[in-house]
Amino acid sequence: MILTEEHQMIRDALRTFSQERLAPNAARWDKEHYFPKAELKELAALGAFGVAVPEELGGAGLDYVSLALVLEEIAAGDGGTSTIISVNNCPVCSIAMMYANDAQKEQWLRPLAQGAMLGAFALTEPHTGSDASALRTTARREGGEYVINGTKQFITSGKYADVAIVMAVTDKAAGKKGISAFWVPTCAPGYIVAGLENKMGQHSSDTAQILFDNCRIPAENLIGEEGQGYKIALSGLEGGRIGIASQAVGMARAAFEAALTYARERESFGQPIFNHQAVQFRLSDMATQIEAARQLIRHAACMKDA
Repeated sequence: MILTEEHQMIRDALRTFSQERLAPNAARWDKEHYFPKAELKELAALGAFGVAVPEELGGAGLDYVSLALVLEEIAAGDGGTSTIISVNNCPVCSIAMMYANDAQKEQWLRPLAQGAMLGAFALTEPHTGSDASALRTTARREGGEYVINGTKQFITSGKYADVAIVMAVTDKAAGKKGISAFWVPTCAPGYIVAGLENKMGQHSSDTAQILFDNCRIPAENLIGEEGQGYKIALSGLEGGRIGIASQAVGMARAAFEAALTYARERESFGQPIFNHQAVQFRLSDMATQIEAARQLIRHAACMKDA
């Protein structure tokens, strides 16, 4: 795919930011588990929080190809920061665009797309992974409220988010048709960050276990209708695959560039190891696989935009 002039400008702007503001700090952030609050504000100003959200709803008004470019460049600088941005775009903003009513779009989508708020997506549970049809977290209607109880696991931005889209069972007898989706402010009583995962990397992005202990939210926080949660979850995950794949390419590219730099500097037998054909073969294979993955992602993004 040949990028348009606009796409090239988006890529170049994010590349400059990522290499100047993220990459030099990434190793330290990972070691210190630093949450890049200031850098996220700068990314919000660049439109990275709601890339494909229409401008009239607070977003950048761009396409999924642009989102793929944005996430690749951020990930090349710091994987954890790209994960925060990826989840906020897809599934959080994408679900809001498709299923939120007008009032919810003003209350939640607009600030999420502008970067005034940060979103999380609470689907995964300790025993189900991302199997949306096997959830145990429940939401019980009581008058003008829903009462949520249960546990979510591996939730990106679960600690630092302002609001989470939470999937919960509203009708146990209906199977996957008994799942519903809700806006849950993380300041709501009963929303408890029970722990943070000790991951191998990406420590600038928190991954939390969330406990819902009689967490009460207004009934109007229901997204769509009761029973639509399974469909909503799958639609959010669909767009998220483009984002996560773009992150992987960005991190792979950064690793390749580091390997290439090392190969040009490290000497053996009186010359850089880059001059040895065996090393060249390995580097060329890496470059080929990264570019193939990049083109596959852009093709998928084009189909999503069509």
